[in-house]
Amino acid sequence: MTFDPNSPESGPPRQPVTRDGPNVQAFIARHRSSFILAAVLVAQLLLLSLQITRNHDVRLIRVWAVAAVDPFQRSLRGIADISVGAWRTYRHLLRAQQENQELRTQLASAQFQLQQLSEQAAESGRLRVILDFKNQLPFQTVAAEVIGSSPGENSNAIFIGKGVDAGLTSDLAVITPEGVIGKTIAVFSHSSQVLLLTDPSSGVGVTLEKTRVEGVLKGDRQSLCLIRYIMNEEPVPSGEAVLTSGLDQIYPKGLRVGSVVGTSVGNIYKNVEVKPAVDLSRLETVLVVLKPNSAEQQALNARP
Repeated sequence: MTFDPNSPESGPPRQPVTRDGPNVQAFIARHRSSFILAAVLVAQLLLLSLQITRNHDVRLIRVWAVAAVDPFQRSLRGIADISVGAWRTYRHLLRAQQENQELRTQLASAQFQLQQLSEQAAESGRLRVILDFKNQLPFQTVAAEVIGSSPGENSNAIFIGKGVDAGLTSDLAVITPEGVIGKTIAVFSHSSQVLLLTDPSSGVGVTLEKTRVEGVLKGDRQSLCLIRYIMNEEPVPSGEAVLTSGLDQIYPKGLRVGSVVGTSVGNIYKNVEVKPAVDLSRLETVLVVLKPNSAEQQALNARP
C-alpha cells in the first residue's frame, strides 16, 4: 500500500467544528473595528467624567455612580423600613395581646367580686327583712339557714342549721316573712329536719280570712295543698287568703299560709286547692317558733 499526499485522507487531522464556534468568531472578526471604537468611546467618556465636575465640584463619574446605585439603595432602604415597621407592628400586637389577656383577667376578677358583693347585698337585705319581721312577732323565734333537702326528686322536707343546741324541739312551726312553710319533725344536735306544707302527711289548722270558715290544710302535691272538712254549702271564693287558726297547737294563730286557687264540690266536703304563700323551692333563711310559756300562750290565744 502506497502513501498518496493528495489523498483526502492524508494530512493533519481536522478539528471538530461546533455549530456556534465559526459563527461567533466570524461575527467578532467582522465587527472588530466597531468593538474597538466602542471601547475607545467608553474609555474617553470615563476619562471625561473623571475630569468634568458639576455643581458643588462633584465629578460626573460620581454622579453616574450615585444614579446607578441609588435605585438599589432606595429598594434596600424600603425593605429595611418595611422590616422594621413589621417588627414594631408585631411587638405592638404582642404587647396588645398581653394587655388584653391582663384586662380579661382583671375583668373576670372584677365580675367575680361584683357578684360576691351583689350576693352579700342580697343576703343582707334578706336578713334585714327577717330581723324586722322577727322583731314584730309577739312570740320568740330562732333564725336558721337552710342547709339541704331530703333525698328524692319529690322531696317535701328540708334541713336547717339549728338544733338542740339552739333550744329546738320537734313540732315547732317554721315560718318566713311571707308565710308558713312547715314544722320540725326531727331535731339533732346542730340541725333539724322540717316537713313542708306540701307533704301529704302534714296538717295545719287553717281559717279563711274573710268568711272565717275553718278546715285542715293537707299536702296534695309538690306545689299545692288542699283544705279538707269544709262543707259543700260553705262559700269559698277564689283568691281568699288562708291563715292559721291556732287550733293545732303548733302554728300560732293568724299566720299567712296561702290563697285559694280553685274549688270543686265533693260528696260532703269541698275540694279547696291552696297555693302556698312561700316559694318552697327557694328557701334560704327561716324562723323557728319556740314553744311559748303560759303567759305568752294566753296572749297568743287572745289575738283576733
